[in-house]
Amino acid sequence: MSQPLLETSFLVVGAGMTGLAFANFLESDDVLVVERDQEIGGWCKTVHQDGFVWDYSGHFFHFKHPDIEAYLRERMLPDEVITVVKKSLIQIGQDRIDFPFQKNIHQLPKEQFIDCLYDLFFREEAAPQVENDSFKGMLYEKFGCSISELFLIPYNEKLYACDLEELDRDAMGRFFPYADVKSIVRNMRRPDNASYNATFTYPINGAIRYVEALAGELPPEKIRLGDGVESIDLNAKVATLQSGQKVRYRHLISSAPFDRLLNMSSLPHDPDVFTSNKVLVFNLGFDKKGPEDVHWIYFPERELSFYRVGFYDNIMNTDRMSLYVEVGMSTDAEVDVAAARERVLQDLKRTGIIDDHTLLSHHSVVLDPAYVHITSRSRDHFAELSSILKQAGVYSVGRYGGWTYCSIEDNIVEARALAERFNTLARA
Repeated sequence: MSQPLLETSFLVVGAGMTGLAFANFLESDDVLVVERDQEIGGWCKTVHQDGFVWDYSGHFFHFKHPDIEAYLRERMLPDEVITVVKKSLIQIGQDRIDFPFQKNIHQLPKEQFIDCLYDLFFREEAAPQVENDSFKGMLYEKFGCSISELFLIPYNEKLYACDLEELDRDAMGRFFPYADVKSIVRNMRRPDNASYNATFTYPINGAIRYVEALAGELPPEKIRLGDGVESIDLNAKVATLQSGQKVRYRHLISSAPFDRLLNMSSLPHDPDVFTSNKVLVFNLGFDKKGPEDVHWIYFPERELSFYRVGFYDNIMNTDRMSLYVEVGMSTDAEVDVAAARERVLQDLKRTGIIDDHTLLSHHSVVLDPAYVHITSRSRDHFAELSSILKQAGVYSVGRYGGWTYCSIEDNIVEARALAERFNTLARA
Protein backbone atom coordinates (compact mmCIF):
# COMPACT_ATOMS: atom_id res chain seq x y z
CA MET A 1 0.00 0.00 0.00
CA SER A 2 1.52 3.30 -1.09
CA GLN A 3 2.00 6.06 1.44
CA PRO A 4 0.29 9.42 0.96
CA LEU A 5 2.50 12.12 -0.53
CA LEU A 6 4.03 14.45 2.06
CA GLU A 7 4.46 18.10 1.21
CA THR A 8 6.79 20.68 2.75
CA SER A 9 8.17 24.04 1.75
CA PHE A 10 11.67 23.14 2.96
CA LEU A 11 13.10 19.63 2.84
CA VAL A 12 16.45 19.48 4.67
CA VAL A 13 18.67 16.51 3.81
CA GLY A 14 20.98 15.66 6.71
CA ALA A 15 20.63 16.24 10.47
CA GLY A 16 24.21 17.33 11.06
CA MET A 17 25.30 20.80 12.16
CA THR A 18 24.57 22.41 8.79
CA GLY A 19 21.09 20.98 8.27
CA LEU A 20 19.99 21.58 11.84
CA ALA A 21 21.38 25.12 11.80
CA PHE A 22 19.38 25.93 8.66
CA ALA A 23 16.16 24.50 10.10
CA ASN A 24 16.84 26.25 13.40
CA PHE A 25 17.36 29.72 11.92
CA LEU A 26 14.53 29.38 9.39
CA GLU A 27 11.45 31.29 10.57
CA SER A 28 9.02 29.04 8.69
CA ASP A 29 7.56 26.03 10.50
CA ASP A 30 6.96 24.29 7.19
CA VAL A 31 10.21 22.32 7.28
CA LEU A 32 11.16 18.65 7.43
CA VAL A 33 14.66 17.34 8.25
CA VAL A 34 15.40 13.82 7.01
CA GLU A 35 18.42 11.78 8.11
CA ARG A 36 19.42 8.26 7.06
CA ASP A 37 21.15 7.56 10.38
CA GLN A 38 19.24 6.74 13.56
CA GLU A 39 20.76 9.74 15.41
CA ILE A 40 21.33 13.40 14.73
CA GLY A 41 24.81 14.91 14.57
CA GLY A 42 26.54 13.61 11.45
CA TRP A 43 30.26 13.35 12.17
CA CYS A 44 29.71 15.32 15.42
CA LYS A 45 28.19 12.41 17.31
CA THR A 46 29.55 11.67 20.78
CA VAL A 47 30.24 8.29 22.39
CA HIS A 48 30.01 7.72 26.16
CA GLN A 49 31.66 4.41 27.01
CA ASP A 50 33.22 2.98 30.19
CA GLY A 51 33.53 6.44 31.71
CA PHE A 52 35.20 7.95 28.61
CA VAL A 53 33.74 10.69 26.41
CA TRP A 54 34.72 10.59 22.74
CA ASP A 55 33.49 12.19 19.55
CA TYR A 56 33.46 10.44 16.20
CA SER A 57 36.65 12.44 15.73
CA GLY A 58 38.29 15.42 17.39
CA HIS A 59 35.82 18.28 16.89
CA PHE A 60 36.98 21.43 18.61
CA PHE A 61 35.27 24.74 18.04
CA HIS A 62 37.02 27.95 17.09
CA PHE A 63 34.31 30.59 17.17
CA LYS A 64 35.00 33.83 15.35
CA HIS A 65 31.37 34.98 15.60
CA PRO A 66 30.60 35.70 19.29
CA ASP A 67 26.88 35.90 18.53
CA ILE A 68 26.82 32.31 17.27
CA GLU A 69 28.77 31.02 20.26
CA ALA A 70 26.44 32.94 22.61
CA TYR A 71 23.38 31.57 20.79
CA LEU A 72 24.55 28.00 21.35
CA ARG A 73 25.63 28.50 24.96
CA GLU A 74 22.27 30.05 25.85
CA ARG A 75 20.72 26.69 24.95
CA MET A 76 23.13 24.64 27.06
CA LEU A 77 23.70 24.10 30.76
CA PRO A 78 25.78 26.74 32.59
CA ASP A 79 29.51 25.99 32.79
CA GLU A 80 29.17 23.10 30.33
CA VAL A 81 31.66 24.55 27.85
CA ILE A 82 35.35 24.87 28.62
CA THR A 83 37.82 27.13 26.81
CA VAL A 84 41.29 25.77 26.13
CA VAL A 85 44.51 27.47 25.00
CA LYS A 86 45.77 25.08 22.35
CA LYS A 87 49.06 23.24 22.71
CA SER A 88 49.93 21.18 19.65
CA LEU A 89 53.20 19.50 18.74
CA ILE A 90 54.84 17.75 15.78
CA GLN A 91 56.92 14.62 16.25
CA ILE A 92 59.92 14.31 13.92
CA GLY A 93 61.76 11.11 14.77
CA GLN A 94 62.06 11.21 18.56
CA ASP A 95 61.92 15.03 18.73
CA ARG A 96 58.78 17.07 19.35
CA ILE A 97 58.57 20.66 18.21
CA ASP A 98 55.86 23.28 18.37
CA PHE A 99 53.25 23.69 15.66
CA PRO A 100 53.34 25.18 13.04
CA PHE A 101 56.40 23.38 11.76
CA GLN A 102 57.68 26.06 9.39
CA LYS A 103 57.84 28.65 12.18
CA ASN A 104 59.68 26.35 14.58
CA ILE A 105 62.43 24.76 12.50
CA HIS A 106 64.93 26.23 14.99
CA GLN A 107 63.74 23.60 17.49
CA LEU A 108 64.99 20.78 15.24
CA PRO A 109 68.39 19.10 15.67
CA LYS A 110 71.14 21.34 14.27
CA GLU A 111 71.71 19.60 10.93
CA GLN A 112 68.01 19.43 10.11
CA PHE A 113 67.61 23.07 11.10
CA ILE A 114 70.48 24.14 8.81
CA ASP A 115 68.98 22.15 5.92
CA CYS A 116 65.58 23.75 6.43
CA LEU A 117 66.94 27.27 6.71
CA TYR A 118 69.28 26.88 3.73
CA ASP A 119 66.55 25.46 1.51
CA LEU A 120 64.14 28.17 2.64
CA PHE A 121 66.48 30.96 1.53
CA PHE A 122 67.47 29.28 -1.76
CA ARG A 123 64.10 27.68 -2.49
CA GLU A 124 63.82 29.19 -5.99
CA GLU A 125 67.12 27.64 -7.06
CA ALA A 126 66.45 24.09 -5.92
CA ALA A 127 62.69 23.64 -6.29
CA PRO A 128 61.75 20.25 -7.81
CA GLN A 129 59.87 20.19 -11.09
CA VAL A 130 56.25 19.89 -9.95
CA GLU A 131 53.04 21.52 -11.06
CA ASN A 132 53.13 25.10 -9.69
CA ASP A 133 49.35 25.29 -9.40
CA SER A 134 49.26 22.20 -7.18
CA PHE A 135 49.31 22.05 -3.39
CA LYS A 136 52.72 20.34 -3.54
CA GLY A 137 54.04 23.03 -5.89
CA MET A 138 52.87 25.73 -3.48
CA LEU A 139 54.72 24.07 -0.60
CA TYR A 140 58.02 23.87 -2.48
CA GLU A 141 57.59 27.42 -3.77
CA LYS A 142 57.01 28.95 -0.35
CA PHE A 143 59.12 26.77 1.96
CA GLY A 144 61.77 24.93 -0.04
CA CYS A 145 62.66 21.23 -0.06
CA SER A 146 63.56 20.41 3.54
CA ILE A 147 60.59 22.01 5.30
CA SER A 148 58.27 20.52 2.71
CA GLU A 149 59.75 17.02 2.75
CA LEU A 150 60.30 16.74 6.50
CA PHE A 151 56.73 17.60 7.43
CA LEU A 152 54.38 19.44 5.09
CA ILE A 153 54.32 16.90 2.25
CA PRO A 154 54.38 13.56 4.15
CA TYR A 155 51.89 14.75 6.76
CA ASN A 156 49.37 16.05 4.24
CA GLU A 157 49.80 12.99 2.01
CA LYS A 158 48.92 10.83 5.00
CA LEU A 159 45.94 13.05 5.79
CA TYR A 160 44.53 13.33 2.25
CA ALA A 161 45.68 9.85 1.15
CA CYS A 162 46.68 11.13 -2.27
CA ASP A 163 49.52 12.75 -4.19
CA LEU A 164 49.49 16.46 -3.32
CA GLU A 165 50.08 17.33 -6.96
CA GLU A 166 46.44 16.35 -7.47
CA LEU A 167 45.21 19.11 -5.14
CA ASP A 168 44.71 22.80 -5.86
CA ARG A 169 47.37 25.10 -4.35
CA ASP A 170 44.67 26.74 -2.19
CA ALA A 171 43.05 23.46 -1.16
CA MET A 172 43.20 24.37 2.55
CA GLY A 173 42.43 28.07 2.16
CA ARG A 174 42.74 30.12 5.33
CA PHE A 175 43.38 27.00 7.39
CA PHE A 176 46.90 26.53 6.06
CA PRO A 177 49.42 28.25 8.40
CA TYR A 178 51.35 30.38 5.92
CA ALA A 179 54.55 32.09 7.07
CA ASP A 180 57.07 34.20 5.17
CA VAL A 181 60.84 34.13 5.72
CA LYS A 182 60.78 37.16 8.00
CA SER A 183 58.17 35.70 10.35
CA ILE A 184 59.98 32.34 10.42
CA VAL A 185 63.25 33.96 11.45
CA ARG A 186 61.56 36.33 13.91
CA ASN A 187 59.90 33.35 15.61
CA MET A 188 63.33 32.04 16.59
CA ARG A 189 63.66 34.84 19.15
CA ARG A 190 60.10 36.08 19.57
CA PRO A 191 57.80 33.05 19.53
CA ASP A 192 54.39 33.66 18.01
CA ASN A 193 52.62 30.46 17.02
CA ALA A 194 49.15 31.96 16.92
CA SER A 195 46.81 30.40 14.39
CA TYR A 196 43.10 30.45 13.55
CA ASN A 197 42.54 27.93 16.37
CA ALA A 198 44.91 29.27 19.05
CA THR A 199 42.07 28.76 21.51
CA PHE A 200 39.09 26.46 21.22
CA THR A 201 35.99 25.53 23.15
CA TYR A 202 34.64 22.09 23.93
CA PRO A 203 31.57 20.86 25.82
CA ILE A 204 32.50 18.55 28.68
CA ASN A 205 29.88 16.06 27.44
CA GLY A 206 31.10 16.08 23.86
CA ALA A 207 30.47 17.90 20.60
CA ILE A 208 26.94 16.48 20.40
CA ARG A 209 25.90 19.08 22.98
CA TYR A 210 26.38 21.84 20.40
CA VAL A 211 24.30 19.79 17.96
CA GLU A 212 21.57 19.33 20.56
CA ALA A 213 21.57 23.08 21.21
CA LEU A 214 20.50 23.58 17.59
CA ALA A 215 18.08 20.65 17.49
CA GLY A 216 16.43 21.69 20.75
CA GLU A 217 14.51 24.47 19.00
CA LEU A 218 12.89 22.05 16.54
CA PRO A 219 9.74 20.02 17.32
CA PRO A 220 10.58 16.28 17.26
CA GLU A 221 8.11 15.64 14.43
CA LYS A 222 10.17 17.93 12.19
CA ILE A 223 13.14 15.51 12.27
CA ARG A 224 12.72 12.14 10.58
CA LEU A 225 15.52 9.71 11.51
CA GLY A 226 16.50 6.48 9.79
CA ASP A 227 14.88 7.58 6.54
CA GLY A 228 17.27 9.44 4.25
CA VAL A 229 16.78 10.46 0.64
CA GLU A 230 17.23 7.78 -2.01
CA SER A 231 16.40 9.77 -5.12
CA ILE A 232 15.30 13.24 -6.21
CA ASP A 233 13.11 14.13 -9.17
CA LEU A 234 14.32 17.65 -9.97
CA ASN A 235 11.52 18.39 -12.42
CA ALA A 236 8.67 17.26 -10.18
CA LYS A 237 10.43 18.50 -7.01
CA VAL A 238 9.76 15.20 -5.31
CA ALA A 239 12.23 13.28 -3.13
CA THR A 240 11.83 9.56 -2.45
CA LEU A 241 13.02 8.42 0.98
CA GLN A 242 14.51 5.06 1.98
CA SER A 243 11.13 3.96 3.30
CA GLY A 244 9.50 4.65 -0.06
CA GLN A 245 7.82 7.77 1.29
CA LYS A 246 7.63 10.55 -1.31
CA VAL A 247 8.02 14.18 -0.27
CA ARG A 248 7.14 17.12 -2.49
CA TYR A 249 9.14 20.23 -1.64
CA ARG A 250 9.52 23.81 -2.80
CA HIS A 251 13.15 24.07 -1.69
CA LEU A 252 15.61 21.29 -0.86
CA ILE A 253 18.65 22.09 1.29
CA SER A 254 21.26 19.32 1.27
CA SER A 255 24.39 18.87 3.36
CA ALA A 256 24.99 15.43 1.87
CA PRO A 257 28.31 14.98 0.05
CA PHE A 258 27.95 16.77 -3.27
CA ASP A 259 28.78 13.73 -5.38
CA ARG A 260 26.06 11.74 -3.61
CA LEU A 261 23.56 14.55 -4.18
CA LEU A 262 24.42 14.45 -7.89
CA ASN A 263 23.77 10.71 -7.93
CA MET A 264 20.49 11.05 -6.01
CA SER A 265 19.26 13.68 -8.46
CA SER A 266 20.58 11.81 -11.55
CA LEU A 267 22.37 14.95 -12.71
CA PRO A 268 24.97 13.97 -15.35
CA HIS A 269 28.55 14.54 -14.19
CA ASP A 270 32.05 13.08 -14.33
CA PRO A 271 32.44 10.99 -11.14
CA ASP A 272 36.24 11.25 -11.35
CA VAL A 273 36.06 14.98 -10.60
CA PHE A 274 34.86 14.61 -7.01
CA THR A 275 37.31 12.51 -5.03
CA SER A 276 37.98 12.32 -1.31
CA ASN A 277 39.60 10.20 1.35
CA LYS A 278 38.25 8.39 4.38
CA VAL A 279 39.61 8.38 7.91
CA LEU A 280 39.55 5.48 10.34
CA VAL A 281 39.25 6.94 13.83
CA PHE A 282 40.13 5.00 16.96
CA ASN A 283 38.96 6.27 20.34
CA LEU A 284 41.10 4.62 23.03
CA GLY A 285 40.81 4.73 26.81
CA PHE A 286 43.72 3.69 29.06
CA ASP A 287 44.18 3.04 32.77
CA LYS A 288 46.50 5.98 33.44
CA LYS A 289 47.84 9.25 32.06
CA GLY A 290 50.35 9.60 29.27
CA PRO A 291 51.92 12.78 27.86
CA GLU A 292 50.56 15.90 29.52
CA ASP A 293 50.44 19.56 28.49
CA VAL A 294 49.59 18.69 24.89
CA HIS A 295 46.23 18.49 23.10
CA TRP A 296 47.28 16.84 19.86
CA ILE A 297 50.45 15.70 18.11
CA TYR A 298 51.05 15.49 14.34
CA PHE A 299 53.03 12.56 12.90
CA PRO A 300 54.46 12.94 9.38
CA GLU A 301 56.59 9.77 9.47
CA ARG A 302 55.29 7.48 6.72
CA GLU A 303 56.11 4.32 8.70
CA LEU A 304 53.55 5.29 11.35
CA SER A 305 49.96 4.36 10.62
CA PHE A 306 48.37 7.51 12.03
CA TYR A 307 48.83 11.16 11.15
CA ARG A 308 47.41 12.71 14.33
CA VAL A 309 46.75 11.76 17.95
CA GLY A 310 44.59 13.88 20.23
CA PHE A 311 44.32 13.82 24.03
CA TYR A 312 40.81 14.27 25.42
CA ASP A 313 42.14 13.79 28.95
CA ASN A 314 44.36 16.87 28.65
CA ILE A 315 41.47 18.90 27.29
CA MET A 316 39.00 17.86 30.00
CA ASN A 317 41.58 17.38 32.78
CA THR A 318 40.71 13.76 33.52
CA ASP A 319 42.97 11.22 35.25
CA ARG A 320 43.07 8.49 32.56
CA MET A 321 44.54 8.90 29.09
CA SER A 322 41.79 9.21 26.51
CA LEU A 323 42.87 9.41 22.88
CA TYR A 324 41.53 9.84 19.40
CA VAL A 325 43.83 8.46 16.70
CA GLU A 326 43.31 9.24 13.01
CA VAL A 327 44.40 7.03 10.12
CA GLY A 328 43.96 8.39 6.58
CA MET A 329 42.95 6.00 3.80
CA SER A 330 42.00 6.17 0.15
CA THR A 331 38.27 5.97 -0.34
CA ASP A 332 38.47 2.50 -1.91
CA ALA A 333 40.82 1.01 0.71
CA GLU A 334 39.59 -2.04 2.61
CA VAL A 335 39.38 -1.53 6.36
CA ASP A 336 40.45 -4.28 8.76
CA VAL A 337 39.60 -2.63 12.08
CA ALA A 338 41.17 -5.26 14.36
CA ALA A 339 44.46 -5.34 12.44
CA ALA A 340 44.57 -1.55 12.23
CA ARG A 341 43.97 -1.22 15.97
CA GLU A 342 46.86 -3.55 16.75
CA ARG A 343 49.10 -1.54 14.42
CA VAL A 344 48.00 1.70 16.09
CA LEU A 345 48.82 0.33 19.55
CA GLN A 346 52.26 -0.73 18.35
CA ASP A 347 52.87 2.69 16.85
CA LEU A 348 51.68 4.45 20.00
CA LYS A 349 54.29 2.49 21.93
CA ARG A 350 56.95 3.25 19.33
CA THR A 351 56.28 6.98 19.62
CA GLY A 352 56.38 6.92 23.42
CA ILE A 353 52.73 7.76 23.96
CA ILE A 354 52.08 4.47 25.77
CA ASP A 355 54.40 2.07 27.55
CA ASP A 356 52.90 -0.30 30.13
CA HIS A 357 49.42 1.19 29.79
CA THR A 358 46.39 -1.10 29.82
CA LEU A 359 43.73 -0.49 27.19
CA LEU A 360 40.40 -0.34 29.03
CA SER A 361 38.00 0.66 26.28
CA HIS A 362 38.00 1.27 22.55
CA HIS A 363 35.69 2.47 19.80
CA SER A 364 36.18 3.02 16.09
CA VAL A 365 34.39 4.70 13.22
CA VAL A 366 35.15 5.26 9.54
CA LEU A 367 34.48 8.80 8.32
CA ASP A 368 33.73 8.58 4.60
CA PRO A 369 34.15 11.11 3.18
CA ALA A 370 36.51 12.80 5.62
CA TYR A 371 38.55 15.29 3.54
CA VAL A 372 37.44 16.17 0.03
CA HIS A 373 40.09 16.69 -2.65
CA ILE A 374 39.83 20.26 -3.84
CA THR A 375 41.09 20.70 -7.40
CA SER A 376 40.58 23.26 -10.15
CA ARG A 377 38.23 20.78 -11.85
CA SER A 378 36.19 20.18 -8.70
CA ARG A 379 35.84 23.94 -8.18
CA ASP A 380 34.70 24.53 -11.78
CA HIS A 381 32.33 21.56 -11.86
CA PHE A 382 30.85 22.44 -8.49
CA ALA A 383 30.12 25.99 -9.63
CA GLU A 384 28.42 24.76 -12.79
CA LEU A 385 26.44 21.89 -11.28
CA SER A 386 25.36 23.71 -8.13
CA SER A 387 24.00 26.51 -10.32
CA ILE A 388 21.86 23.98 -12.20
CA LEU A 389 20.62 22.57 -8.90
CA LYS A 390 19.72 26.02 -7.56
CA GLN A 391 17.58 26.64 -10.62
CA ALA A 392 15.70 23.50 -9.60
CA GLY A 393 15.30 24.71 -6.00
CA VAL A 394 18.13 22.59 -4.57
CA TYR A 395 20.88 24.15 -2.43
CA SER A 396 24.01 22.16 -1.59
CA VAL A 397 25.68 23.54 1.54
CA GLY A 398 28.16 22.67 4.27
CA ARG A 399 31.61 21.14 4.17
CA TYR A 400 30.64 18.18 2.03
CA GLY A 401 27.71 19.76 0.29
CA GLY A 402 29.98 22.63 -0.74
CA TRP A 403 32.89 20.27 -1.50
CA THR A 404 35.26 22.46 0.47
CA TYR A 405 37.49 22.73 3.54
CA CYS A 406 35.87 24.73 6.33
CA SER A 407 35.16 24.83 10.04
CA ILE A 408 31.98 23.74 11.79
CA GLU A 409 31.29 27.39 12.57
CA ASP A 410 31.57 28.19 8.85
CA ASN A 411 28.80 25.64 8.25
CA ILE A 412 26.57 27.35 10.81
CA VAL A 413 27.29 30.78 9.30
CA GLU A 414 26.47 29.55 5.80
CA ALA A 415 23.28 27.83 6.93
CA ARG A 416 22.13 30.90 8.87
CA ALA A 417 22.77 33.17 5.88
CA LEU A 418 20.75 30.90 3.58
CA ALA A 419 17.90 30.71 6.10
CA GLU A 420 17.92 34.50 6.43
CA ARG A 421 17.57 34.85 2.65
CA PHE A 422 14.38 32.82 2.77
CA ASN A 423 13.20 34.68 5.89
CA THR A 424 13.67 38.00 4.12
CA LEU A 425 11.72 36.81 1.06
CA ALA A 426 8.89 35.61 3.31
CA ARG A 427 8.70 38.97 5.10
CA ALA A 428 8.61 40.96 1.86
